[in-house]
Amino acid sequence: MLKITAYADKISVVPGEAIEFKVNCEASEYKADLVRLRCGDENPAGPGFQEKVIKSGASKSYKGRKQVIHAGSFVAVPSAPALEGLGSFTLQAYVWPTTPAKGTQGLISYWRETPKKSGAALIITKRDGSLALCLGDDAGKIEVINTGKPLVAREWYFVAASYDAKTKEVKLYQEPLKHYARTNDRAFLKRKSTLKSIGKHDCPLIFGAYFEGMDKGRTVCKGHFNGKIDRPRIANRVLNRAEMMEVAKGPIPAHLMSDLVGAWDFSIGITTTRVTDTGPNRLDGEIVQMPARAMTGYNWDGSEMSWRHAPEQYGAIHFHDDDINDAAWETDFSFVVPKTLKSGLYAMRLKAGKDEEYVPFAVRPPRGKATAKAVYLMPTASYLAYANECMVTDAPLAQLLTGKLSTVNTQNMHLNERREYGASCYDTHSDGSGICYSSRLRPVLNMRPKYSSWLGGTGSGLWQFNADTHIVDWLDHTGIEYDVVSDEDLHLEGLSVIENHQVLITSTHPEYSSKEMLDALEAFKAKGGRIMYLGANGFYWRVAFHKSVPGTMEVRRGEGGIRAWEARTGEYYMSFTGEYGGLWRRNGRAPQTTAGTGFSAQGFDLSSYYRQKPDAKNPRAAFVMKGIGANELIGDFGLIGGGAAGLELDRADRLLGTPPNALVLASSENHTNIYLVVCEEILINYPGLGGQENELVRADIVFYELASGGAVFSTSSIAWAGSLSHNNYKNNVARMTENVLKRFVDPTPFS
Repeated sequence: MLKITAYADKISVVPGEAIEFKVNCEASEYKADLVRLRCGDENPAGPGFQEKVIKSGASKSYKGRKQVIHAGSFVAVPSAPALEGLGSFTLQAYVWPTTPAKGTQGLISYWRETPKKSGAALIITKRDGSLALCLGDDAGKIEVINTGKPLVAREWYFVAASYDAKTKEVKLYQEPLKHYARTNDRAFLKRKSTLKSIGKHDCPLIFGAYFEGMDKGRTVCKGHFNGKIDRPRIANRVLNRAEMMEVAKGPIPAHLMSDLVGAWDFSIGITTTRVTDTGPNRLDGEIVQMPARAMTGYNWDGSEMSWRHAPEQYGAIHFHDDDINDAAWETDFSFVVPKTLKSGLYAMRLKAGKDEEYVPFAVRPPRGKATAKAVYLMPTASYLAYANECMVTDAPLAQLLTGKLSTVNTQNMHLNERREYGASCYDTHSDGSGICYSSRLRPVLNMRPKYSSWLGGTGSGLWQFNADTHIVDWLDHTGIEYDVVSDEDLHLEGLSVIENHQVLITSTHPEYSSKEMLDALEAFKAKGGRIMYLGANGFYWRVAFHKSVPGTMEVRRGEGGIRAWEARTGEYYMSFTGEYGGLWRRNGRAPQTTAGTGFSAQGFDLSSYYRQKPDAKNPRAAFVMKGIGANELIGDFGLIGGGAAGLELDRADRLLGTPPNALVLASSENHTNIYLVVCEEILINYPGLGGQENELVRADIVFYELASGGAVFSTSSIAWAGSLSHNNYKNNVARMTENVLKRFVDPTPFS
């Protein structure tokens, strides 16, 4: 598989800032070079792969070393005297296991694995998937006492274990909250331990795994739990059953407060990484590798769908054995971007023998300034959503979706074997739940030049980042100056990132947007800005970014939209912000309100062309159509599927927010029946939803002026950019796009 992988601590930088690179390399050394990327498509029918090496202080050889990723989430609570002095104890929680039969899984563990196993851990045992208490005496002896009744997946249980230091008596409680006929999963067990004592240590308390050791300052765990934990409690004596319920269900009674070591409430601080202890010792903890918060708890009754309105019903955290937010690799080298470096799309190219890796990033213009009239918005939110997607190896419908055999590349195979690199928001965790968080603090192997995708249609087979290099290539060809900023910049800094530019150019697929991003685009339009939307399926899913964890994004896939998984009922509101997730259309801001067109159909085999509509003859659009024949088909050629209208298509729709003054200059036609109408348009299933039968399977080229003097031009197809370079850029797709760009950089207001 891949011998060298890497990532950076930033995805965009301004001149004068440093960017750090973190590299895993199996070779003894590797060579780094700064390159400016122009075209990442290796298809010889197009411009071909193009990069330019830039001299820099980072361009030299570095010593290779192996760096590892410790995937799997948990909560870590630093050790404290109240834990270290435990003799007798009670451990209890509500749990919702999703893979109880997968092996040993830690629920509540105050455990030391090495050098000698010591302490206590409430676990699911690999013996039979039942509840167990694991004890270690710090002298080489361990004891596992289990109920012998396998837990049922995706059912809530009250679980508890107590240990009496004097009598050595252990009690185990495994109580399902819902009873099923012929299901033998309830257990109460009382037994004496054979160990003389329980070993003491000062390791951290862990929820959702058990402590293994430290690696370069990082807490490393094993036995990761798949499922939810709600209201974990630890007492410093044996509680009876009634006392357990008292500390579990409500505010801690005063007469039991002194008996508690900790009483953690996961519903407090959901938007943070902090876990709060409401007990007397205030043993707060931190989540590690971003388990899912704002999850319905054991007591959720469906009366509220927003966790903000009923936080007491959202006291669960969903842990996964494959959660990954931060690879936490050490920095191998850093690079200070020269103040003279031109804004653009760059990458650090790493070579170790025949193996090669790229780490792309944007160089922004200086803060508060523009070095060009045009700005390209790099869709880093969408790159995060697709980061390391594994659908080609995991999704059984991949070939049916595309209508062709799926091709698998080296990156796909590496991700299939090295699951610790994490998957995308289109994939599911090992327990089948959807992945709602994604981070750039790990190698993102499909955000690379030269990368081909199974989703990319026939021909070049490009999707997301590498497809977007066709736009960068075309911009470089025009000779018109442009800056580059990222979605993350737009989210964090708003209008100030783009307000000094006159025209904003989107990517082929800016699918994911936060409220802050859309608000900035609306403010840009309101001040007379112009937008060139050169893609499709844009501004579709609502996302949020974590306020204290850089580069971490959340999406909740709700009740509508083309989606690979659906959030569980009651879990549609985002944990980072409390905002309602899902489609922007369901949030009252359909894509048509931003760009004039919105997602209408998708297909992944062949692309088609556009036929001009009567509005193409409107004098308002004369500058767009300059040099294009009156009956000329537009884009019946291209590197992506053979045409300019393909993969995903947007349409104008007045009912969804297309302005009444919008002109539809051309519409695509004659798509194959692999293309289907998007599901949010379907209220009743009926025949005739394919490209040969349904008029909603189309892309509309739209132009309209804004009251501010600005304007919007939308091509409404992901494949559009793949046609720009056809015939050495001498074609009607390139001509139309350049016509618009030249007029949009002209400051003369539109009437």
